[in-house]
Amino acid sequence: MEKQPLPTDNDRTGTTDMEPNGYAVEENQQDSSEPPARAGWNSKLEYFLAQVGFSVGLGNVWRFPYLCHQNGGGAFLLLYVLLMLVVGIPLFFLELAAGQAIRQGSIGVWKYISPRLAGIGYSSCVVCFFVALYYNVILAWSLFYLGNSFQQPLPWEECPQEGNVTVKECEKSSPTSYFWYREALDITDSIDETGSFNPYIVCCLLAAWTIVCLGMFKGIKSSVKVMYFSSIFPYIVLFCFLIRGLMLDGAMEGITYMFYPKLEIWKDIQVWRQAATQVFFALGLGFGSIIAYSSYNPKNNNCHRDAYTVSFINFLTSVLATLVVFAVLGFRAKNKVMECIVSNLNQLSEQFNSGYVEKSLMPVFNISDPKSVNTQHYSSWFQQHGSKIPGNLTACSLETEMQKGVEGTGLAFIAFTEAMTLLPGSPFWSALFFLMLLNLGLSTMFGTMEGILAPLKDRFKTLANNKTKLTVFSCIIGFVIGLLFTQRCGNYFVTMFDDYSATLPLIIVVVFETFSVSWLYGADRFLDDIQGMLGWRPHVIYKYLWKYICLLAMLGLLLATIIRMGIKPPTYKAWNQEKASEEDLEYPGWALAVLALLIIFAMMPVPLGFIHTVLQDRTKPPTRDAENGQYSIVSTDDKCETPLTELSELDQMNGTAALFS
Repeated sequence: MEKQPLPTDNDRTGTTDMEPNGYAVEENQQDSSEPPARAGWNSKLEYFLAQVGFSVGLGNVWRFPYLCHQNGGGAFLLLYVLLMLVVGIPLFFLELAAGQAIRQGSIGVWKYISPRLAGIGYSSCVVCFFVALYYNVILAWSLFYLGNSFQQPLPWEECPQEGNVTVKECEKSSPTSYFWYREALDITDSIDETGSFNPYIVCCLLAAWTIVCLGMFKGIKSSVKVMYFSSIFPYIVLFCFLIRGLMLDGAMEGITYMFYPKLEIWKDIQVWRQAATQVFFALGLGFGSIIAYSSYNPKNNNCHRDAYTVSFINFLTSVLATLVVFAVLGFRAKNKVMECIVSNLNQLSEQFNSGYVEKSLMPVFNISDPKSVNTQHYSSWFQQHGSKIPGNLTACSLETEMQKGVEGTGLAFIAFTEAMTLLPGSPFWSALFFLMLLNLGLSTMFGTMEGILAPLKDRFKTLANNKTKLTVFSCIIGFVIGLLFTQRCGNYFVTMFDDYSATLPLIIVVVFETFSVSWLYGADRFLDDIQGMLGWRPHVIYKYLWKYICLLAMLGLLLATIIRMGIKPPTYKAWNQEKASEEDLEYPGWALAVLALLIIFAMMPVPLGFIHTVLQDRTKPPTRDAENGQYSIVSTDDKCETPLTELSELDQMNGTAALFS
């Protein structure tokens, strides 16, 4: 059967004036009894800002630099690019094409590709909701620090005094660690100790959800206006920090440590797992947000080019953020090392003058001016004679200092804040940094919320007619449940959700997505439909990437993640107030039960959707394609609501229909 031509946007329910490039410029009113016509981007720029804003988030700033440094520097970069090319971009292209073709959210897309896997879309919504719950708490923390940045000196610059005595917890750790754990979080010693609610964080969380709600008030029409600032401003700040950072003493040492290649790490399977996981989360695969944003595009939009453009903007942003982070952390580490060297050489000088150290053990450089000593010269001397010197002299290692607090919240709220206290005009740089974090988080939150709201509005007409109420209600529910994270132990729940509630479910979702397109629907048919959209056929290599490489890579990542969880029991970093330091603790039994329930709840829609469809099929005439064993799908409007039983007689006789015709 010959495929019918693709419908134009003016053929759809509700008319829309179009620019020559296919982007909507104005929507006409339609009958109030029908759901409003689907919105569209006003320009390609809006779409790019939204898609880049969602994919570029806090992980680019505080997760990628840590992984790069811990896993071979430049070697990790090469591995990351390789996995992005053979796994990340093909899967990103798959989601973009599916959303743009069917013009539905994730629920509608996977329902029509394979009705028995309709639960994939609902699982994406559940995971998005879990992520939104804790992600907005991070925005609340950023708001709290932003509000405290307008002080001179910064409140985390010096240890507080109790009478004339420095607070012991702060003295044992550092001013920035004390402010984070005691002033901002007022954290308990373990997840078992819940504690009271933190009123400051509660207020900041309410403000964060209010900003998100106002930004999403009118869907993409309002959120994209905020994205003009939230997506562009972080790049301005990153470039400002890069220029300032490169002028700091120790910046080049920090960057050198970051990029120094260690090719031997390629034989470590855990490094491959971490690189694949970072590619997976950096692009936002499985969330449904990519599909939702792409569904607002005209059908002739070049989603193939978009996949490469957005992916490499994301990668270049990660590299830019890494340069900034390690330039500033190099400066911080250099200061710490010089303080250590000065203290050690003063101690060595006293011991020499007292006759406890022989002259042959003394360094050849001038110890009378410790601040002028080269760190490498000191390191060489210490390796040769340090063990022979009485007392507690230390190596003063730049590498050791670089590794302290460079992951996640430890990087943003401890290490980086400490580095900024050393800069002239520290309140300005602090306010700029946390305003950048806030904007990075906001653009990602808009995408995450769109991954929840768009599929629900597309699936249920009642919700489509009450979009504003749905948005407000979702934000209220998010705030109420999010109060869990504002308790004194709330940071531990953030870690739990971040590490476990999204990882496994999202990998499983993407496995099902890839399988349903490449095997159930058929990679060749999918490429045919893309050809009908774009006017040219993507390279056949995508067929083999989707069917074999991507699917096997995701199954391998899933298996490696499960094995790692089985070998190493889940742990979290707890703050011990008595020791004034972090320690690794295992989750208690009830917390492991919560972890299991989160994962089960996120994945439950997949089997439930399958069972529901099977039971429905038993009471209906068979509608499967006799030849290909697949569901025949016809889309006559942008809502793709044509029931399978209403296919034309010719379609039913042939048992085949174009997915995107």
